[in-house]
Amino acid sequence: MTHVLLASCPDAPGISAAVTGFIAQSNGFILDSQQHGDNATGQFFLRIAFKSATDETLDVDSLTSRFAAVAKQFAMRFGIFDAKTRPQMLIAVSRFGHCLNDLLHRWRTGSLPVEIVGVVSNHDDMRALVEWHGLPYHHLPIKADTKAAQEQAFRHIIEASGAELVVLARYMQILSAEFSTFLAGRCINIHHSFLPSFKGAKPYHQAYERGVKLIGATAHYVTDDLDEGPIIEQDVERVDHGWSASQLVEAGQDIEARVLARAVRWHVERRVLRKGNKTVVFR
Repeated sequence: MTHVLLASCPDAPGISAAVTGFIAQSNGFILDSQQHGDNATGQFFLRIAFKSATDETLDVDSLTSRFAAVAKQFAMRFGIFDAKTRPQMLIAVSRFGHCLNDLLHRWRTGSLPVEIVGVVSNHDDMRALVEWHGLPYHHLPIKADTKAAQEQAFRHIIEASGAELVVLARYMQILSAEFSTFLAGRCINIHHSFLPSFKGAKPYHQAYERGVKLIGATAHYVTDDLDEGPIIEQDVERVDHGWSASQLVEAGQDIEARVLARAVRWHVERRVLRKGNKTVVFR
C-alpha cells in the first residue's frame, strides 16, 4: 500500500531529515520525494510517496496521529493519504460537452483515478451522454431569481453524494461568494486564457476577429474572485492567419480538455499545494 505525505510549513533546517526519519522509523520505504523552498515567502513544501518496507500494512490514521509531533515541531500543515483511494468527484457542465466527455472517458477507461458520483447541469443537453455512462444526472435550471435556491440544491447534491471535489467542466454560471467559500480548495474550473481580453459569448470568434497568434486554457481553483483563483495548469497552442474561427474553437476545446484533465489528476494524486494565490505543483 502506497501513501502520500503532503506538507507545508515555514522553512527551517532539519525538516526533510525529521520527515524522512519518521518514515524510516515507521518502517516506510520512500518511492518518490519532491520538495520546494520558496525564497519569496519563506515557506517549505514537500510531497513524499512511500510504502511499507515489509508486508506490514501502514495505517493512515496511526501514521497521522504519530506524525503530529513532527508537524507541531515545525508548525506544519500536512495530510497523509492512501494513494489507492479514489476521491469522489462531481462534475458541473452547461451546454459545451468537450471537457465533460473527456473526463468521463478517462474515468471509464481507468486512466483518471477518481470515482465520478454524478453530473450537475443547468441545462438538459448532456443527459443522454451522462446516463449512457450509468451516472446520475441532476438537472438544476437557473434564473436570476432562483439562483440562491439552485445553489442550495447543488450544495445538497454535493453533500449527499460525498463529493470531495467539484469540477466545473464549462459550467457557464458565476458561483456566489457563499457557494465559492463553501467549495474553497475543492473546486476546479476551466476557462480559455483570453480573459480578460475576450469576455462574454464566443471568445474564440472574438479572437479570430483580432487575429490572435496564440490560444490557450487555464485550470484554477475557484474563489469568490471571479477567474482569479490559484492556477493549477495552463497550456497554449500557436495559430496563424490561415485558421478559421471554427478551427480556433476546435483547437481551444482540445486544449481546455487536456488542461482540465491534468489539473484534476494532479489534485487527486495529492500533487498540489496552495501558496497564497498561487500553487506548488509536484508533477
